[in-house]
Amino acid sequence: MELNQKYIQIRNDFITICKPLQNEDYSVQPAEFVSPPKWHLAHTTWFFEQFVLVKFKEGYKVFDEDFAYLFNSYYNNAGDRVLRPNRGLMTRPTVDEVRNYRAYVDENVIELLNKNPSDEINDIVELGLQHEQQHQELFHYDIKYILGHQPTFPNFKSDVKLDAITSNPQFIKIEEGIYEIGFNGKGFHFDCELGHHKVYLNGFEIRNQLVTNADYIDFIESGAYDNFNLWHAEGWDFIKNENINSPLYWHKWNDDWCAYTYDGFKKVDLNLPVSHISFYEAWAFAEWKGMRLPTEFEWEVASSKLSYGQLWEWTNSAFLPYPNFKKPEGAIGEYNGKFMVNQMVLRGASIATPQNHSRKTYRNFFHPNLRWMFSGIRLVK
Repeated sequence: MELNQKYIQIRNDFITICKPLQNEDYSVQPAEFVSPPKWHLAHTTWFFEQFVLVKFKEGYKVFDEDFAYLFNSYYNNAGDRVLRPNRGLMTRPTVDEVRNYRAYVDENVIELLNKNPSDEINDIVELGLQHEQQHQELFHYDIKYILGHQPTFPNFKSDVKLDAITSNPQFIKIEEGIYEIGFNGKGFHFDCELGHHKVYLNGFEIRNQLVTNADYIDFIESGAYDNFNLWHAEGWDFIKNENINSPLYWHKWNDDWCAYTYDGFKKVDLNLPVSHISFYEAWAFAEWKGMRLPTEFEWEVASSKLSYGQLWEWTNSAFLPYPNFKKPEGAIGEYNGKFMVNQMVLRGASIATPQNHSRKTYRNFFHPNLRWMFSGIRLVK
């Protein structure tokens, strides 16, 4: 697909995803880590305006001088910005103004792409599209949190649904040896997937299925959330300080475990993979089972033998640079490199990951306490 066609398709996908929203939904921010839908739509547009149009399109006039301040996320090289916890305070600009902003920027980007731009421009547009797809997935996390913390648990029309696991789990054996890790080839990849290198792995066995809700209920009912022996010290402090005793969105109702889904408040389906799990909980569950989480290298080596894509899978690896990793200069260099501290790697993809946006070398990363993303557990022994 030509880049201009890909641009139009991906940009339109975000508008389609937002169609079930009411105007009142667009500006809500119930927690610091949640961004309002309107902000996502504007920020992804700001990315193209700031890094493509302002830099490369001769005579370009920005849509609104204030938007660079309102919709920058964390790029210090790109100037000042609204603090993340304050994104939900912006009722202005309106949703219609943000839609107009998207249309204005799209028209200018397409005009630029139709003039046989340089490889540098094409590469930044491609990065912007990958960035847009990341925010499409984040939108799914955020709108579930926004609606899942309302008293009536309203529905959200979405095709994003987990598949049941109905067969018995098996363990796949991976032999010890030296393996190649990281991106190596043609096509898009993020800088943190480089450099390609070799690692030595001891032999291990990895489960061919994710942990299910039924598995996790056994963990809960064993008293695991009250057994400090299963937890990291930091994880134990986290669940006790936050009064956590089950996955996010779960509630005990008339002696049944129920959970908020896009289809409303439902009884927990025992055959679905357990989701919305922190790293602390994933690690404690593995400890309870007498097993462990895979390292990100083990996961990557085993990935060709696994079916994945339901949930991002926690690994026992910190998000750190590979050998010979090099940050690009300027704001683009802030994309991944400055987050390589106090974060854990997740691998795979999720039901909310846009099509063609995943690969076995993709390194997702989150703080170990976060649970609002579509995260799950795979075991190793």
